Amino acid sequence: MQRPEAWPRPHPGEGAMGTQAGVPTSSARASDPSGLRYYDDAFSSSKEQMIFEKNVFSKTSQTESEIAFWAGMTIVYKSSVDLFLYVVGSSQENELLLLSVLTCLFESLSHILRRNVEKRWLLENLDGAFLVLDEIVDGGVILESDPQQVVQKVNFRADDSSLAEQSVAQVLQSAKEQIKWSLLK
Repeated sequence: MQRPEAWPRPHPGEGAMGTQAGVPTSSARASDPSGLRYYDDAFSSSKEQMIFEKNVFSKTSQTESEIAFWAGMTIVYKSSVDLFLYVVGSSQENELLLLSVLTCLFESLSHILRRNVEKRWLLENLDGAFLVLDEIVDGGVILESDPQQVVQKVNFRADDSSLAEQSVAQVLQSAKEQIKWSLLK
């Protein structure tokens, strides 16, 4: 058996490493007027991308199935009230792998949004949604597919950010309180 370092790695757009999702990135916002960018260069222009997205939405919004094949891509999707979530991969991509990513995304968002997976709640908690997405996929590479792990990591990161927002005096006061209570025990 070969060591993992010696295994051939797929090129972008192939296999599990080539999983795509329309995810806003800071670099994409500057160069792409739509603000969405895929993990690989599947579309040469934002107009082409928008046509693809409109076609996918029109094809999937009328059906109850969870999977579609369109323009050489495998698309798994889920709807909740007024929100559609899509995970897009190449035609060679394993549908079950894409479905596990979608399920993880939906369940993690459901937990973060307190079971209100709707457009309004998602927009109000967009920073948490981006943290969830960041924990699941990074640069097209699937990192995690267990929603409990994702929620745990997102909550940990949220706790770290609240610590960063405190002043030095507040942090010192909190540390003094913790030391005082540990000595009193």
